[in-house]
Amino acid sequence: MELKDREILVTGAAGFIGSHLVDRLVEGNRVIGYDNLSSGKKELVEHLEGEENFELVVGDILDEENLKKQMERCDMVFHLAANPDVKVGAEDTFVHIEHNVIGTHNVLEAMRKKDVDEIVFTSSSTVYGETDIIPTPEDLGPLEPISLYGSSKLSSESLISAYCHTFDMRSVSFRFANVVGPRSTHGVTYDFVQKLEKKSSELEILGSPPGTSKSYFYISDCIDGMLFGTRNAKKRVEYFNLGSEDYVDVKQIADIVCKEMGLDDVEYHWTGGEDGSKGGWKGDVEVMLLSLEKIKELGWSPKFNSAEAIAKTVKALIEEN
Repeated sequence: MELKDREILVTGAAGFIGSHLVDRLVEGNRVIGYDNLSSGKKELVEHLEGEENFELVVGDILDEENLKKQMERCDMVFHLAANPDVKVGAEDTFVHIEHNVIGTHNVLEAMRKKDVDEIVFTSSSTVYGETDIIPTPEDLGPLEPISLYGSSKLSSESLISAYCHTFDMRSVSFRFANVVGPRSTHGVTYDFVQKLEKKSSELEILGSPPGTSKSYFYISDCIDGMLFGTRNAKKRVEYFNLGSEDYVDVKQIADIVCKEMGLDDVEYHWTGGEDGSKGGWKGDVEVMLLSLEKIKELGWSPKFNSAEAIAKTVKALIEEN
């Protein structure tokens, strides 16, 4: 897929990843950002005010008529809009179905009706669930997500595949590790910084020590990988893992956050995982490391490892506050 002189609709444009993506796409493309601001924030894209290649439309992907109206002006879609809170699925079983699955269906229907035939989708490592194959490759199967969030992302991938084959569309889906960096609005690193800024002597940590072990991925690497994969995708329906090439556990994250914040002798209080697990909630995958061999063979690899990504994120979050 070419990424020059395009008319691009970005759903979720005012979110953490979406705002960084828009920053790059406006360099040579006309971008319409579409966001209902439920988890996104206007201030994340306010620096683009006055940029002739960018327009922010406040709208919901559940609003089919407004979505079709904006789609008329585009020839390509980056679909990032979703409810990003993995934990909430255990409390509200419909929220990820509504915002992630039905929302994706609405995007695809608007594309079909307005003859837009290229979509880039932000999926998640949660589609793999718990697996013994570490690092995990894209061709693992069958996929068995253990969270409703992961299920919603896998369902969306399936819808996109079906639309591509039925209606002659093309797609690239990126299965992300945990993305961190400036403008973060949630996640373990963000939560730790927020907690320690309120009380620097102790830190509550969900789960059991040393916690889950996962790959963390810096936002600049994420955007670079997305744009590289989009340009170099060859198949009608393509999938790429994106992440760092190592993982860290939650205790290591806490140690890094404390070090970067200049805090000594912080007392860690672990809440204990459900059913004896290391995770902090039902559906929290204990070990996650993605294989990057597929995209590396095309010539791309991340610049930062997990620890570097977390340290850079803490510094950025401190500066933002």
